Amino acid sequence: MRTFVSGLVFMLPAVGVLALAPGPALAGTPQPGREGSLPGSFSWSSSGPLISPKPDAGHPILSVKDPTVFRYRDRWHVYFTTADTAGRWSLGYTSFARWSEAASAPQTFLDTNPDIGSRYAAAPQVFYFAPQQTWYMVYQTGPPSYSTTKDPSDPLSWSAPRNFFGGEPPIVTENKGDGAWLDFWTICDRTDCYMYFSDGNGHQYRSRTTLAEFPNGFRDTAIVLNEPNRFDLFEAGNVYRLGDGDGYLMLVEALATGSDWRRYFRAWTADSLGGAWKPLADTEANPFARSSNVAFEAGQPAWTRDFSHGEMIRAGVDQTLTIDPCRLRFLYQGMDPAAGGEYYRLPWRLALLTQTNSTC
Repeated sequence: MRTFVSGLVFMLPAVGVLALAPGPALAGTPQPGREGSLPGSFSWSSSGPLISPKPDAGHPILSVKDPTVFRYRDRWHVYFTTADTAGRWSLGYTSFARWSEAASAPQTFLDTNPDIGSRYAAAPQVFYFAPQQTWYMVYQTGPPSYSTTKDPSDPLSWSAPRNFFGGEPPIVTENKGDGAWLDFWTICDRTDCYMYFSDGNGHQYRSRTTLAEFPNGFRDTAIVLNEPNRFDLFEAGNVYRLGDGDGYLMLVEALATGSDWRRYFRAWTADSLGGAWKPLADTEANPFARSSNVAFEAGQPAWTRDFSHGEMIRAGVDQTLTIDPCRLRFLYQGMDPAAGGEYYRLPWRLALLTQTNSTC
């Protein structure tokens, strides 16, 4: 699923009528004028672990990771990757009304969905594609795949995966080295849909299709960011629309090779999804989110120094992936700083960051 240190590649709703279709308003739209202005540096407060593995006899899982999260019908819904003691990767799901209930909420394993099964599956992203009144889950089965449903609160309702591409784009093959394309992320504007992804070799890519063609027709794959140090653009790229303006935010996970090798996030902005990305908080000294700019809530120990693959809390559920720039929150994966061992055995847990220095 991941490309890691030393260059090794590890295996890794029915919505009745349009008036009832979910949209941003169901999760709280940004208010008019809430384009906001992001600061040039960030500070955060972190919760303790909110979602931890709940193994059972058939699922000896050690980690929950790579979350996607959305608010729908007055509940939080979280899909995530699971990793077990045998090195198998799959998907899980949980739901709860309040974050205080997250730790006790039951979990469902998607390998019990016969259309998903026991195949390798990881790194989900879920959103409502309004033009089709259909929910999509984008994830990796090796190549980028998607499943659909009319009810994202039923994890057993997702369809069998289909691939977005007929094969790996030549530009990826030519540049990935011993990496692999991974962590696929879809976002749309008024006319087009874009897929962003990484290759574990210091490149961030973008492919495009039209809103009318989606989920088919992805083309024009290009490198939009690149670094000579592969760990400076490691994985877990996310892109969001900033409020009701035209600006966009991109996050990409990196490893702090200049200091402690811990995971952290870098950030860029762009005026459009097809435009150029400009640095915002993109260094170890000035990160988007890292142990150096995260404090822990009162009574919480500094339980992690890694701030890894996650998702911003969105202002809605649709394909625009709109966030409120005046109230940034980020569900991320962290782990005990003393943890070590094989990659799939790392004990990831999910926790919530809340920005503490909004400029709004």
